[in-house]
Amino acid sequence: MATRRAFIGVVAGGLLASPLAVHAQQSGRKLPTLGILGIALGAPQGPGVLTGFFQALQDLGWEEGRNLVVQRRNAEAPDERLAQAASDLVRLKVDVILAASGPASLNAARGATKTIPIVMVASSRDPIGAGLIQSYARPGGNITGLVTAPEELTGKQLELLKAAVPQLSRAGLLHDATVGPLQLDTVTVDTARALGIEIVPFDVRGPEEFGGVVVAAIKERVGGVIVAGSPMFVRYRQQVAELLTKHRLPGISVWRSFADAGVLMAYGPSLSDQFRRAAAYVDKILKGARPGDLPVERPTKFGLIVNLKTAKALGLTIPPSLLARADEVLE
Repeated sequence: MATRRAFIGVVAGGLLASPLAVHAQQSGRKLPTLGILGIALGAPQGPGVLTGFFQALQDLGWEEGRNLVVQRRNAEAPDERLAQAASDLVRLKVDVILAASGPASLNAARGATKTIPIVMVASSRDPIGAGLIQSYARPGGNITGLVTAPEELTGKQLELLKAAVPQLSRAGLLHDATVGPLQLDTVTVDTARALGIEIVPFDVRGPEEFGGVVVAAIKERVGGVIVAGSPMFVRYRQQVAELLTKHRLPGISVWRSFADAGVLMAYGPSLSDQFRRAAAYVDKILKGARPGDLPVERPTKFGLIVNLKTAKALGLTIPPSLLARADEVLE
């Protein structure tokens, strides 16, 4: 019986030891290691974008289990062990960290290391102002990657809301307070003033506050809302969409998944495309490039998605001129 147990133990150990690990032991070389730091990567938005990221990596010659080790560290919320997760990756001496869940994961990675390269994706609109990089052309430190969108994105979303709701005079801004204080850029403020719109900010710290915040927006006579594109809102976008529709409140956010969930509109770059492009940064760093020499990329292509089914539920008639500008209309 003891011999049989020993045999089972050897077999199990053999199954757990990957060919990659065996090869590394035999060759004496440390294989490249990618650390992925995220929030709720098991949520619906996680697997899709990461699948595209890994496919892009494979197209560049990197395959987990063959010539790349991947260490995943995940938290369920920004304040839940994210800093510890980042420290774990540093302790494992990964070669590069992908900050996969917006500002919270980027800030955690940044707080854990000033030397290991960090690739940001959908993490900041103003990385220079935030002190993340020295310039777009030459970041200069250990952080590079892709920013979410230019500063004028929120102003453009205000314009689109105004086009859909011409009488709009007060617009709510649902801000994820877990990623830091709200900072309205001058472009957004100037655009709102030109449109005759007053911006009313609402801090949200968790999904349990969604209902109260939407009710508060109604009491404040808000006629439309911009929903932050942070991981928390992405994860609970269906709940957000249902609340906005229930209270007949038009909304817009940056990622198309919000329009798919039932928010009136989405306007911004493609999140999947950002993750695919992030793979190119990881590839270059694994091949020896320094993050400080890799220019930070700003999106140049933006898509407008309009959900006509939601418009009908809200009692809105979307002007033909706005529909003509849409890249996709959901019916």
